[in-house]
Amino acid sequence: MYKKKLGQTYYTNRHSCFLLQYHIVLVTKYRRPVLTGAVKELVYQVIQDIFDEKDLVILEMNGEADHIHILFEADPFTAPGTLVNVIKTKTSRYARTQYGDTILKESCQDSLFWSNSYFTTIANENSLQLIQEYIKNQCYFTTIANENSLQLIQEYINNQ
Repeated sequence: MYKKKLGQTYYTNRHSCFLLQYHIVLVTKYRRPVLTGAVKELVYQVIQDIFDEKDLVILEMNGEADHIHILFEADPFTAPGTLVNVIKTKTSRYARTQYGDTILKESCQDSLFWSNSYFTTIANENSLQLIQEYIKNQCYFTTIANENSLQLIQEYINNQ
């Protein structure tokens, strides 16, 4: 990756200065809970290797059993959609090679690991910290959402 000059928050090279921060969310096919244990570790490591290979900086990466959030800094030549395709292809290939006959055999019967869709947005100085906290505390926010959902459902049932 390019270098940040001392005291600057953006990257520079001979002809430009930039700070591109993306938040990507990838979801498993049919939201199957396959990103656990050894499969999760392998997928996260492959993603880290991809980013290292492309000299991109991961600011935060976390998720749950059925999806993953990645917050990262990129150069102007990195197309988020192309990067998503590389991530999905490599992680799926490595996971199937290593765990296709064991852990993934039951949950991914049709050779698809990831959903065709993905979410991406650009982070800015106002949203960066909020997104980082959300990704770090992914399990906590999901637990709260589930508890609130259950509470709302119970209130609805009680009012019927």
